[in-house]
Amino acid sequence: MATPIGNLEDMTLRAVRILKEVDFVVCEDSRRSGMLLKHLEIKKPFQSLHDHSQRSKIDFILSELRSGKRAALVSDAGTPLVSDPGYPLVRDAIREGIRVEAIPGPSAFVNALVVSGLPMHEFSFLGYLPQKEKARGDMLSELSREKRTLVFYESPHRILKSMKNMLDIFGDRRVSVSREMTKKFEETCRGKLSEVLEYFGKKKVLGELVVVVEGAES
Repeated sequence: MATPIGNLEDMTLRAVRILKEVDFVVCEDSRRSGMLLKHLEIKKPFQSLHDHSQRSKIDFILSELRSGKRAALVSDAGTPLVSDPGYPLVRDAIREGIRVEAIPGPSAFVNALVVSGLPMHEFSFLGYLPQKEKARGDMLSELSREKRTLVFYESPHRILKSMKNMLDIFGDRRVSVSREMTKKFEETCRGKLSEVLEYFGKKKVLGELVVVVEGAES
């Protein structure tokens, strides 16, 4: 189930109904999800599930589902499994014949792609770039001839390094960088990589970012 990436008004009526009907909520951080449910005046038990969860946690949730209980898997913000935990649970539930249904809603990279002004009839979403510079450079080098629009997530403390790597490897392509999507200080900066790099280099960058980069020329 997708949840708001900032603006709580983006919670759909269907998602609210489902949250009221399920027996428990599977989430990455019960504090974050607890705030959302409190806002919606919904009380449900939580089961935590994150990247470092033990196999026994997934097995327990599956056993609850096999017994006939229903659960909502939610992300801290946005759509579950999109650069977020949950894939092993969904994969194993499908293997066991447990019904899995997606409740659509917000996704930061889709929003950023729509407002980028770059071609979106074909694109590649790559999630977060590697933290280590060599691995990041190797990945960008492999993507340097990709003709589709490229979409990445990036953190505020790595955005300048990543954009500098892109400029060195891709050349001065068009780029759109969005931050704080749907929130009060939402911002999108568009231009050449050199221009956007200079813009963010002059300010303190806050909030998670989505970087949309023009593909290679045909």
